[in-house]
Amino acid sequence: MNTFRNLFLILVLLPVFLFAEDEKSSEKLVYKFNIKQEITRATWRQTQQAFEAADSLGADIFLIHMNTYGGTVLDADSIRTRILQSSIPVYVFVDNNAASAGALISIACDSIYMRPGGSIGAATVVNQTGQAMPDKYQSYMRSTMRATAEAKGKRTVIMGSDTIEQWRRDPKIAEAMVDPSVFIEGIIDTGKVLTFTPAEAIEYGFCEGVAENVPAVMQKLGIEEYRIVEYEPSFIERIIGFLVHPVFSGLLIMAIIGGIYFEMQTPGVGFPLGVAILAAVLYFAPLYLEGLAENWEIILFLVGLILIAVEIFVLPGFGIAGISGVLLVFVALVLSLIENVVFDFEPVDTQRLGVAIMTVVAGIFGGFILSLYLGKKVFTSHSGPFKNFALNTVQNVSDGYLNVDASFIALKGKTGTAQTVLRPGGKVLIDGEVYDAMTESGFIDRGEEIVVVKVGTAQLYVDRPES
Repeated sequence: MNTFRNLFLILVLLPVFLFAEDEKSSEKLVYKFNIKQEITRATWRQTQQAFEAADSLGADIFLIHMNTYGGTVLDADSIRTRILQSSIPVYVFVDNNAASAGALISIACDSIYMRPGGSIGAATVVNQTGQAMPDKYQSYMRSTMRATAEAKGKRTVIMGSDTIEQWRRDPKIAEAMVDPSVFIEGIIDTGKVLTFTPAEAIEYGFCEGVAENVPAVMQKLGIEEYRIVEYEPSFIERIIGFLVHPVFSGLLIMAIIGGIYFEMQTPGVGFPLGVAILAAVLYFAPLYLEGLAENWEIILFLVGLILIAVEIFVLPGFGIAGISGVLLVFVALVLSLIENVVFDFEPVDTQRLGVAIMTVVAGIFGGFILSLYLGKKVFTSHSGPFKNFALNTVQNVSDGYLNVDASFIALKGKTGTAQTVLRPGGKVLIDGEVYDAMTESGFIDRGEEIVVVKVGTAQLYVDRPES
């Protein structure tokens, strides 16, 4: 009897399980990655993380939600190469703008969908001020755009009795998005850089459809059952983004300057120097990862610190070594906050340069002021956390402590003559010995009588005798 009951249950429940499994398998996993900012080293780094996550989840579709005016060519090229190598179909939804580097990335995708009123194109390579770069840069971008369009292959079109092979995305059109000298009849005249509206992009094969939002894109793709997993920057990525903010960069500069100052005030303690080193690492490391700080800029900073140390400990004073060190440290900190310097004499973005200079100046000035304040509050206070790092005992003369030679003490009250004019410093003759001296008030001519009124460290303070 139990056997028949089990068989009945299997026959009844098996279709239910099969149907549920079929429903589950019909659902598509869509991995969504946003490019809604300037394309930088961080964008490329996050793109790699997003593709790795999509692969590990077994995603069916990789969807890029794009709205960008462009960015660095190097990082955009790396992203488009990763897209072309993807085993997962990659689609892009252009939510208004896919300009410059954004156009290159879009053309690499398997399908392009655009929001009404959006645009794609204008991929001329420009510098930070918006001026076109020399032709060697344009030549590279032209070939990259052509190669990307060619990678999408050709399609067979039947026109009447003729079968014609056409580029799915015409490489010549892609090149016209970079080079204003390209002429394509009916599409673009010479002297203009090509940018498509959604309707134009659809007509010439650079867009598969118009959509208002991501669900509309899924509908265009014919996908009804889907689940979206969106890329979220990792904790490390968020930390990097926080550290490269100008305000925090200024605070790190303050910590560097303050740590160096405290170490100079209390040599051998080590803690302030450790803080300065940690702050320097936190300052340069994220900038290096972001592609802003180069190796030579970090070396410049280290050389500057060495020169400052030489000036302090080896060649006391403030000469060539000290001035050079300060300048090198300042230049290294500023250059590490802006785009890499390639010494091609192209104009730089004055706004970014201004922000970088103000960040460094504010950091150095704030660090110096804070060091003076904390140096008094922390290290010299009798109740401060580091009160034992500094000597707080007062060595009074009444207790037998002397800060001058005992023979100098005996000169107080003695009389003599001014050997030179005292104005206010000069030399005096007392008991046949010559001493450095300084007047308490006014000038004393040579040969005038003087009296020692006070004794300092290797210094006598004199005045005219009372008449």
